[in-house]
Amino acid sequence: QVQLVESGGGLVQAGGSLRLSCAASGRALNTYAMGWFRQAPGKEREFVAAISRGGITTYYADSVKGRFTISRDNAKNTVYLQMNRLKPEDTAVYYCAAPVQRKSSWSGDYWGQGTQVTVSS
Repeated sequence: QVQLVESGGGLVQAGGSLRLSCAASGRALNTYAMGWFRQAPGKEREFVAAISRGGITTYYADSVKGRFTISRDNAKNTVYLQMNRLKPEDTAVYYCAAPVQRKSSWSGDYWGQGTQVTVSS
């Protein structure tokens, strides 16, 4: 069993930055890959970013590549999502998930409760 708690969401103007955090408990963080997903109103949940167990390999959706950075601190059992140059279309509830895997698409086994990110134009 894995428990995930996201934080760091909020309201920001377009072009601004936010850093999301996901604190994990229940299992050592370095035993699995982790990821971020988001869901905008009226849309399906979509993959944002993922990071390997050791933090060496990262993956990004094309829509955030070059603007978002995923990282992890296994000693703190925490994964981060640094979001820069935010756009109104980034507005969504952001979810942390673990472990994550990619088959036909990215998916996760356990999910946090989500944190709202709102980007105003």
